[in-house]
Amino acid sequence: MTLFRLGYVSMSVQVKNCSPSQTVTWKTFSSISDRDAALGKLRSVALSNIENCLRLLKHNRASGIKFFRMSSRIIPLATHEELADWDYKADLAPAFKELGNYARKHRMRIGFHPDHFVVLNTPKTEVLKQSIYNLVYHYNMLTAMGEDPSHKCVLHVGGSYGNKEAALERFIENWGKISPRIQNTIILENDDKTYNVEDVLYLSEKLEIPHVFDFHHHAANHRDADWTQYWERIVNTWKHSRNPVKMHISSPKSENQFRHHADYVDPEMFKTFLKEVSGTTPRIDCMIEAKQKDAALFKLVKELKKDPDITWHEGAVFEI
Repeated sequence: MTLFRLGYVSMSVQVKNCSPSQTVTWKTFSSISDRDAALGKLRSVALSNIENCLRLLKHNRASGIKFFRMSSRIIPLATHEELADWDYKADLAPAFKELGNYARKHRMRIGFHPDHFVVLNTPKTEVLKQSIYNLVYHYNMLTAMGEDPSHKCVLHVGGSYGNKEAALERFIENWGKISPRIQNTIILENDDKTYNVEDVLYLSEKLEIPHVFDFHHHAANHRDADWTQYWERIVNTWKHSRNPVKMHISSPKSENQFRHHADYVDPEMFKTFLKEVSGTTPRIDCMIEAKQKDAALFKLVKELKKDPDITWHEGAVFEI
């Protein structure tokens, strides 16, 4: 038997007026002549975003959801070079502390998926510098919440830059330029175009980075369609982590738009995964990447409850 916990990404389609990603553009910020007033606007929007994150966690608790991906856009302009002197962590400390305390009190697993421009195998020094700076921002948010930041940031490997093998080796070279505390936040996901499961396992096993298996991405990008042959190795990459195995689940929008995420998750496809991996590890947290967010989770739960082989604990937590 394995315990499975379902989660969803960043925003709810059911909780209204609850965006955790409200923003302030640099144009708006720089148009405010009084810098203290401009910083006050940033602080106000960030506090509103954190409050909405807390509302989402409360919604999740009421629904029995223990797994949630936080928005990376909680603090507007936090990584802008002109705001390097703004100590947002201290400014927002009480709100972040309340958010983290709530998540821990109710035993919720939270984390981030930094944006696609955060790439660690880039050949450009400035891009690597900005990527690391962005990871420091995520580290700061996690520690402000009082969270152990270990393995809380999902990344893709990056671009191929015309030579995928060389780009894989450059990831290893650049990895050595990153401080251990930031290295420790990172987990790697296979993508839908360039770096497949075998590529990610090469890095994960060499650098001791947990591998987040994306079922949909594997279907779109693989050397061998049979993902089960890699599963034991994927699970073993988590032996260096305090966290249980994590994976991503989504369905193709259509045959013509196979890489795009559908509104909902195909329950039969997901059950194929569940029954194959059951018993291989004590717990797997499954992040739903569907356009309908929490509504997709609730619909999937409804469909899974029709299966007599599944034993339910609460809301979005079950055993099989």
